[in-house]
Parts: sequence; structure tokens; C-alpha cells
Amino acid sequence: MKLHLDLQQASASSRVPEAAAFTRWAKAALRGRRVRADLSLRVIDEAESAALNQRFRGKTGPTNVLSFPFSPLPGLPALEILGDLALCAPVVEREAAEQGKRLEAHWAHMVVHGTLHLLGHDHGDARQAAEMEAIEADILATLGFPHPYESGFSDPAGPSPSGSNT
Repeated sequence: MKLHLDLQQASASSRVPEAAAFTRWAKAALRGRRVRADLSLRVIDEAESAALNQRFRGKTGPTNVLSFPFSPLPGLPALEILGDLALCAPVVEREAAEQGKRLEAHWAHMVVHGTLHLLGHDHGDARQAAEMEAIEADILATLGFPHPYESGFSDPAGPSPSGSNT
């Protein structure tokens, strides 16, 4: 598995993981699925997330992760480009705190979740959601993280302190 990850830091947050962590999480989501892939990952703030969410999904406000799968132009050869992920640092940080999750675990979950969307997975209905959630939980378990959807989940370590989330 070879993954080229282009990390763009466009957020003011100081609690964003290092590129190596993002790469490790995306590779885990791709394991067994692709031999080589290019992925752009942009860490953004709420204003950019809200603008992208409105423009591409017609939804108001920021969201945790947006996925933009690459589609080659008709008649051109397929490229090894997986697509783009936009992760909103303030939303990811807020959700981790609200859900009692370690920040690193929630970042990993959002990368895995977004990467699975790039691979064509969706959660538009209950069956799809259950399937995607099971895949996410399996991938996160291989990375040493707890199940991201278990009700009442609370990480005894709590959210990571600032600066130690990688």
C-alpha cells in the first residue's frame, strides 16, 4: 500500500494531528482496497466548512468532515487520485469533548469515515449506516481505538490535553 497524502493546514487550531497520523489512519481505511492512492486532506475552520457544506451539500453550518471523491474526465485514463477530505478542526474538537472521546480517536474516526466515503461507502439508509459503522469500528480497532458509535461510550482518559493529541 502506497499512499501519498497532501496535508493542507488552513485552521488556526493548535490541536491538529501530524501528517504521519493522518497518513496512518487513511492507510488503515484503504488496507486491502488499493495498492496506491493520492489523497488531499485539508484541515479547515468553521467558516470554510460552512461555505463548503452549503455549496456542495446545500446544508447550513459547519460539519466535521466533507468528502470529495475524484472522478476522471470521460475518455481519460483513470488516475490513482482518491479524492479530497475537508476536516473542520473546531467541530472535531467540540464533538470529541461533547462525546467524551479522546481527541486523537475522534480525528482518526473522521479520517476513516471520510476515506470510506471516498471509496463509495454511504450511510443514507439504516442498512448502509450499519454496514459502514461496522467497517469503521473494525478499522479503528486495528488502530487501537474504541468503537466510535457505542452508546454511552466514554474514554476514561477523556479528551486529550492540548498539544498531545498525536
